[in-house]
Amino acid sequence: MSTMEIALVTLGVMLILGMPIFMSLVIASSAALLFGDSMLPLSVIHNSLFEGINIFTLLAIPCFVVAGALMEYGNITHQIIGVAKMLVGRMYGGLGITTILACTFFAAISGSGPGTVAAVGTIMVPAMVRSGYSKDYAAAAASSGGTIGIMIPPSNPMIIYAILGNLSVTAMFTAGFLPGALVAVSMMSTAYLIARRKGFKGDEDTPAFNLKLFCRTCGKSFFALMTPVIILGSIYSGYATPVEASVVAIMYSLFVGFVVNRSLRPRHIYLALLEGVMTCGSVLIIVGASTLFGKILTYEQAPQKLTQLIFDFTNNPTVVLLLIIVVLYILGMFMETLSTLIILVPVLLPVIVQLGIDPIHFGIILVLTNETALLTPPLGVNIFVSSRIAGISVERNAVAVLPYVGTLTLCVLCITMFPAIATWLPRVLGYGL
Repeated sequence: MSTMEIALVTLGVMLILGMPIFMSLVIASSAALLFGDSMLPLSVIHNSLFEGINIFTLLAIPCFVVAGALMEYGNITHQIIGVAKMLVGRMYGGLGITTILACTFFAAISGSGPGTVAAVGTIMVPAMVRSGYSKDYAAAAASSGGTIGIMIPPSNPMIIYAILGNLSVTAMFTAGFLPGALVAVSMMSTAYLIARRKGFKGDEDTPAFNLKLFCRTCGKSFFALMTPVIILGSIYSGYATPVEASVVAIMYSLFVGFVVNRSLRPRHIYLALLEGVMTCGSVLIIVGASTLFGKILTYEQAPQKLTQLIFDFTNNPTVVLLLIIVVLYILGMFMETLSTLIILVPVLLPVIVQLGIDPIHFGIILVLTNETALLTPPLGVNIFVSSRIAGISVERNAVAVLPYVGTLTLCVLCITMFPAIATWLPRVLGYGL
């Protein structure tokens, strides 16, 4: 067997056995170097592991996670939900739509899908159940709303993709706005239609929309509503890089939590830092291992061989994208989002570039497809989180989210067929390739 065959077969066996992703990558790489015909020295193992984690841009991930946790503890989430509730609370499925709208706002803070579900769902799911909504509807709305967390910037998967593809993080963030808005509107429409069919009316305790009262509520929640403006504004105005903006997010969340809302306590800082460390640790160790695995595949010319294999079948960019989407849907049921990106991007991106597909467009499709994977068991992280909050089985929740999975699939196909949805804004702002 060749070096590449040994690496791929060993990786497949390790994953089937349930070995953690980073260990599977390291074992597969080591086996390929030891038993294959590669001329790479064994020193490539520790060199690649270090190179993989010695990336400055990765610092943005733990900082955004810490900022999101601090804002949750600092009562910012409650204030965002309050404003969203005033806008749509009295509609059919008003609380479900409020949940998705609040997730859209919170996504511009945390960058994490499961984190968004936990932050907003903990408040909104019990509120929906108390108002007569079924637990299935409440859990599904929270699960689907949380998927927006990895599309609307700042987004942890977008940061990873930009690093792996040697692209601008700011360009990827910019490209996520219109697709994120499309997904959010589509999700809210789905929640409304389901509620209308099942007779889930709006929250009667929410007063009818009154512009004066709404402006007063926005004034009280001014600092909370300014959070995404300050974070994203600092990036797009050129005053801060994404990493610097993530630190700004932490400082701002501390200010609002301690000085404005007076809800933060010292123990909350410890819990937020712990969450950031846990998230960063799991990401870094996988990135380091994937750098090693990717170096072996590159040395063995795996991207070129895959390109030739695809070209022997078809050279139609749309058909290739649709085939990749099918593969990603299947992998998403079994692999975590960052793991999927880290393993596939080094192999697929050269193929995409050779086909003339914009890497930014492909990145959005990749992230959006993985967004759908958050709702598909057995690894659908969002449905596990919302099921625990709602107190229902994962099986019930998996059935309840099927309409939202269908909606996301339509969004994926729409963005695939109309690349301008993803690429227009970066090009207008000068970030396009």
